[in-house]
Amino acid sequence: MKVKLLDLQGQYRTMRDEIRAVLDEVCDNQDFILGPRVERFEKHLAEYCGTKHAIGVSSGTDALLCTLMALDIKAGDEVICPPFTFFATAGCIVRAGAKPVFVDIDPRTFNIDPGGIGKAITKNTKAIMPVHLFGQCADMDPINALACQYGLPVIEDAAQAIGAKYNGKRACNLGFAGCLSFYPTKNLGAFGDAGAICTNDDDFAVKCRKMRVHGSGHTYYHDFVGGMFRLSALQAAVLEIKLRHLEGWHEARRKNAALYAELLAGSKVTIPYIQPENWSVYNQYCVLVPNRDQVKAKLAEKGVGAAIYYPLSLHMQTCFANLGCKEGDFPASEEACKHILALPIYPELREEEIRYAAASLLEAVA
Repeated sequence: MKVKLLDLQGQYRTMRDEIRAVLDEVCDNQDFILGPRVERFEKHLAEYCGTKHAIGVSSGTDALLCTLMALDIKAGDEVICPPFTFFATAGCIVRAGAKPVFVDIDPRTFNIDPGGIGKAITKNTKAIMPVHLFGQCADMDPINALACQYGLPVIEDAAQAIGAKYNGKRACNLGFAGCLSFYPTKNLGAFGDAGAICTNDDDFAVKCRKMRVHGSGHTYYHDFVGGMFRLSALQAAVLEIKLRHLEGWHEARRKNAALYAELLAGSKVTIPYIQPENWSVYNQYCVLVPNRDQVKAKLAEKGVGAAIYYPLSLHMQTCFANLGCKEGDFPASEEACKHILALPIYPELREEEIRYAAASLLEAVA
């Protein structure tokens, strides 16, 4: 049996006619940049996330960068973030001219450890950027308490967590602003790059809308220097249709995760730990295994797709050498990089495929 890590074609086949119809409509109208399609998707996205505003942008990376620019983050500033995350989290901080200040992760959830944030705050700290990794929200209550104490905005990197909940509230409605990615492999995936910024702050939303069009909002009069971060109408049309299916996909992922947990219980495999406050959407199903690289190779021999999220902690990346970090500075992140492995979790998986993947994993770690 072969079990793909992800099967985007399988998902597309279930809604092909619906999607092709709206793409034809956009093409017939020749209205490709922003416009009514984007505005309608933004409205529905804001309603889904529980925020007043959603601003469609060109990618999850650009959502982070646009947010930092709109907050006037600049050279000499510091932004706190975890080192165990996708590159864009820290990369965008540097692109804004600021310095990423890493705080290690909780080894159980892989999210930033709130206990280390207070020690990392300095007079130059201008924001805290927790990441809701693998579909589970960071521990936001203590993070927000620190942010309130020091007067700092909290930027949620929710690229992997649309729909996730913390104490009943959805990701992107837990801080000052939340950033989403609609990269095709995400739970809500576009037909290419796309992203969004969600917020309850009216003035910030206005600024982001201008920021995404070179600081002008399409008027040729520029209030500030922004970027070209626009969401296309084609992507918005696809995303609006997929958004209607998202809750069903979440439930299917959670059902698949529960079956994995049952099948892998009591083994050498460490299954995901979900905090009691959290409702995870399992953008990835990441386990910890001994001899990870060998295990991954054995799974490949069995036809089971698996991936490593992430092989190298950001503080060890060559491009961040100037930060002066060294091996051993963030042990939980480094340990996760050695043992983490993502298994297939997408909604279209059949039960027999999950059972085969789990059995193959147990055989590989035996």
